[in-house]
Order: sequence, then C-alpha cells, then structure tokens
Amino acid sequence: MKLYRPATVLVGLLFVLLGGVTRLAGPDHVYGEDQNLKVVHGTIGEALPYAGSGSTMKVIRIKFAKSIVSADAGDDDKPFDTNGVFVAVEWDAIRGVKDPDSFTPTLITDGGSVYQKVSDPSESRIDFPDAGFASTGTVVFEANPADLKGLTLRLKPTMFFNVYNSEIRVDLGVPTEAIAQQMVDGAVDQYVVNDDVTRVAS
Repeated sequence: MKLYRPATVLVGLLFVLLGGVTRLAGPDHVYGEDQNLKVVHGTIGEALPYAGSGSTMKVIRIKFAKSIVSADAGDDDKPFDTNGVFVAVEWDAIRGVKDPDSFTPTLITDGGSVYQKVSDPSESRIDFPDAGFASTGTVVFEANPADLKGLTLRLKPTMFFNVYNSEIRVDLGVPTEAIAQQMVDGAVDQYVVNDDVTRVAS
C-alpha cells in the first residue's frame, strides 16, 4: 500500500483550510445584509413590528397631489410643484422601550423605480418618538406618474454591522397601471403637510 508523504498531506490540509477561509470571507457572508435582514410585509392600516425594537409603524392612508405646501407657510411662500406627482404617506408610529435603528424611507415600484422623500417642506418626515409615546405625521415623495404599479413604502434600517435585523415593506394599494392612472387623475391640487403630532401611547 502506498503511503502519502507528510509534506503532501500538509499541503492538502493547507488548501482545504484556505478554501474554508475564502468562503467565510466572501462578500455574501461578511457584507451581505440580505442573509440577516428579515422583510416584514404589510398593507395600509396594519401596524407592523420594526426591527425587534418593540416599536410599530402603520400607514394610515396615502394621497396623490399636484403640489404640496407647509402648514406653516406664510402668504408669500409658494407651494412646491412637480412635473410628476407627489405621494403623501400618512403614518402612525408607536415607540417601544428599545431605541429603534435609524432607517431610510423610500418608495419602490414593480418597474424598479426608487423614489426618495422630498427635503422640503421640512415637515415631510417619518420617525419614531420617545419611548412610551406615539406620533402621527406625513412623509412625501415625488414620483413618476408612469411608474407607480406595485407602489410600496420601504423602511430599511441603517446597518453598520452584520447583525440580524428587519425592514418594513407596506403595499400601498396600487396593483395595476389602470388603478395607478385613476389615482394620478384624482390627485388633489394642493396637499398641506402638517407637522408631527405626538401623544402618549395607549
């Protein structure tokens, strides 16, 4: 029977170990958020748990508008107009004991578009209040009227470490292009963006 030389065995073991390290250090394992990111799906009116923090987020309703204006705007302040359409997402957030991770709100569609929230007016935002409180508010996005099918609110946490987390996706009730067009056609001339209202959580 032929015996393998010790040097040959050591070289073989070295290649096996290097292969294992390479797989562990691959981008899908070290940097791939998706493996540690649970997606929580919901619909309008449904309170969804956020990232295991004990907090919940709920979309109350959405409104389409041709222009938006701050509730604190003066007589000389002009409304914000768009060549597309504004989508105002009215939300209700209840804060748990644990501090929720920060997140970036976006709207996504079946067509692959990603819409960012508008920076003005400043009342357009979505966030959690202090522990033991709840708040309601509005976050506004500027969107392309031709790509609204499958419109979904996405709240993706900011992940600095490769740890288990979850994101929220809320179906905003635009399943077809025909319904999307109906909602665009029914857009209000002007939507007033109010500041957040905070209350004690019940």
